[in-house]
Amino acid sequence: MENRASSEPGAAEVLPQHKFDCRSLEAYLKEHLPGFGAEPEAKLIVTQYRSGQSNPTFYLQKGFQEYVLRKKPPGPLLPKAHQIDREFKVQKALFSVGFPVPKPLLYCSNASVIGTEFYVMEHVQGRIFRDFTIPGVSPAERSAIYVAMIETLAQLHSLNVHSLQLEGYGIGAGYCKRQVSTWTKQYQAAAHRDIPAMNQLSNWLMKNLPDNDNEENLIHGDFKLDNIVFHPTQGVYSRYLLGNNVSENSFLFANVVQPLAETGLQLSKRTLRTVPPHVDTTQQLFAQSKRGQEVLTQVKHFMKQHILPAEKEVIEFYVQNENSENKWKKPLVIDKLKEMAKAEGLWNLFLPAVSGLNQVDYALIAEETGKCFFAPDVFNCQAPDTGNMELLHLYGNEKQKQLWLEPLLQGSIASCFCMTEPDVASSDATNIECSIQRDGDSYVINGKKWWSSGAGNPKCKIAIVLGRTENTSASRHKQHSMILVPMSTAGVEVIRPLSVFGYMDHLHGGHFEIHFNQVRVPASNLILGEGRGFEIAQGRLGPGRIHHCMRIVGLAERALQIMCTRAAQRVAFKKKLYSHEVVAHWIAESRIAIEEIRLLTLRAAHKIDTLGSSGAKKEIAMIKVAAPRAACKIIDRAIQVCGGAGVSQDYPLANMYALTRTLRLADGPDEVHLSAIAALELRDQARSLRAKV
Repeated sequence: MENRASSEPGAAEVLPQHKFDCRSLEAYLKEHLPGFGAEPEAKLIVTQYRSGQSNPTFYLQKGFQEYVLRKKPPGPLLPKAHQIDREFKVQKALFSVGFPVPKPLLYCSNASVIGTEFYVMEHVQGRIFRDFTIPGVSPAERSAIYVAMIETLAQLHSLNVHSLQLEGYGIGAGYCKRQVSTWTKQYQAAAHRDIPAMNQLSNWLMKNLPDNDNEENLIHGDFKLDNIVFHPTQGVYSRYLLGNNVSENSFLFANVVQPLAETGLQLSKRTLRTVPPHVDTTQQLFAQSKRGQEVLTQVKHFMKQHILPAEKEVIEFYVQNENSENKWKKPLVIDKLKEMAKAEGLWNLFLPAVSGLNQVDYALIAEETGKCFFAPDVFNCQAPDTGNMELLHLYGNEKQKQLWLEPLLQGSIASCFCMTEPDVASSDATNIECSIQRDGDSYVINGKKWWSSGAGNPKCKIAIVLGRTENTSASRHKQHSMILVPMSTAGVEVIRPLSVFGYMDHLHGGHFEIHFNQVRVPASNLILGEGRGFEIAQGRLGPGRIHHCMRIVGLAERALQIMCTRAAQRVAFKKKLYSHEVVAHWIAESRIAIEEIRLLTLRAAHKIDTLGSSGAKKEIAMIKVAAPRAACKIIDRAIQVCGGAGVSQDYPLANMYALTRTLRLADGPDEVHLSAIAALELRDQARSLRAKV
């Protein structure tokens, strides 16, 4: 355990005034930071980053493990300065929605450990450019770096303060006026000479404040090139928020003030256009990020080159093994494709914190994978595992994540979700009767579940179970909890698979009835806490519902493609099928319907990106009703055009219809969503009327 120089770029020996007790820190981290003690013999090496940070920042290395520590400076501090706790809170909130910041690991308010409060985050490998001209970098890469910076800043500004639960973090309304006033005062206090353009620009800015200056948004106060880590393979990651910096070469900036002020003044006299006149704004609506576009291109290529050519082989495998003991296994070609996709980085694309994609990005990617029934599985983006992984990511503790989330993300195990019950109307989830009762250091589960998707998969090792932990003093929506139950636990009885219109969903491990008979699991398997089941369910079902809808758009596209191909090939009554007006109208109506549900899906995805799942409730509910309805009609038309072949195994249409019709029940039936939409619409209309009054 030592303080010394390091190979970490920008880090050197700890400054004398910032040294602390490394032994005390190591003891604390061993006790409170999961995984820190994995190499007990390794020495803890501590070095300090030298860049101009207000809060001292340190690089920690213990064997192969690397971390970054931020702490308050020593000595007397201004009352509102160096608020490490708020910094940790913001970083944690940003990380939770997939914004590219390092994973915050631990916050310590106990100043006795190293002399001040501190927090620890994940170390991110990458490059930091101190010289803003980026010497030695090609023009193409330099352009990509600046575009990535802008995209990251735009993503930050698109986040909603309220959905991040950061209300009260800053002063709030009036930000632009406050900033212009502050900049003006700072300039006047530091100016070495009078610059007329600067005074004129200041006056113009104050007179042209935006009308919506009362909006509250998240703003980075020091967003510039040298405050960003450029990850070697995963794009741009902001490493840490740097504070005020007293630079020794500040005098060099004096000469650039006048030309910058004059340029700004010239821009103020222009009539600015938000969008160039030649740009089709409809194409910019819900636009993907650059990374999203790149991944979509990769996925389309992978689908065309590898997945669609293997479709016939996969179908034949399931037909041949329908009645054999291998019917729940996956054909070897899928395992091979999964390895290929993982090697190309096309893995876990659904989870923003892992993929770096937002929901709009993933919506168009999921649409592509929805064109083939086994494609989502190839990219580890299949239900119900996606919803379970999101649940564990959002609500699981560190031990639960280590035991179950990590293997799921690796694809080495699978999972199932146990919510619906055969003996009650589960569309009203408060009816759920399966009991989860505390007994010492354990919980005991008793009850019946069905439509537990994925339970037949040989890799299914864990079930997430919703049950009643009754508390008579709590509201009816706080009577239920979720708990992790390993499938190998005594008392877990897999009763039977359930067919969908006669089809067994072999690929995704089927849909099973499962009984829990005196099933005992450790109390630590409870997720988040007693009575939090509905809270967790909403967090899981929001993205899960929209993922279904994203894939359905692609499925509908595939059905329309089959319809058009068949209509162009077949002749009836001496003319091609598409020449019959009814078929032509079916094709037209189907194209209109697909465009409608795609736009609504993207709008819901955009709302999740900007407002969170809770802020997108109405849009999620609307697309959950609209997408399966529209797809069912399109598939039905395609079946009619294909005739007898349409309901045979020669076409995927019958299977597609069975799957899509089921989604009008899964994750809540249409009627429940319609009632929710009506309630939300009445609320919004009432608010609108009050605002007008």
